[in-house]
Amino acid sequence: MKNWLIFISVFMVSLSLVISILVLWKAEAPFRSIEEQAEQLALDAKALAVVSESYTYNGKNSYVTVFGVDEYGEKKAVFVPTNLEEDSIQEVFLKDGITEKQALSVFKDEGNVQKVLHMKLGYEEPGVVWEITYLNNHDKLNYVYILFENGDWVKRIKNL
Repeated sequence: MKNWLIFISVFMVSLSLVISILVLWKAEAPFRSIEEQAEQLALDAKALAVVSESYTYNGKNSYVTVFGVDEYGEKKAVFVPTNLEEDSIQEVFLKDGITEKQALSVFKDEGNVQKVLHMKLGYEEPGVVWEITYLNNHDKLNYVYILFENGDWVKRIKNL
């Protein structure tokens, strides 16, 4: 009887683990697909010659931010809309704005930061922004948007 209980317990835990992995894998698939298509569009549009990284940015409009190098060796970020319209592609040279570390230092001067969850470069109405997601000292979720070109604050969403 004891062996049956152990077997059933191990089986249930294993089954739960396999199902969880499959669900997460399937949930990630649309993001991988759109990111691959956006990377290919950035290459086809000659905005980039080599792609190094990409991720989805969700703001007022959704974009895939694609990082890479153009044909002249300049580091760029290309913002491809998720509807994959080539006419709506935006791009920026990384040397023309503040770095991730500089944006983080501008942001950390504000204080009241317990943990930075992530930073993303994205495209919003005023232009290219750094989106910083963090937890404050009271474990509340917060968002800060800092302009890429000069480090000015654009928007803050506090205590969610």
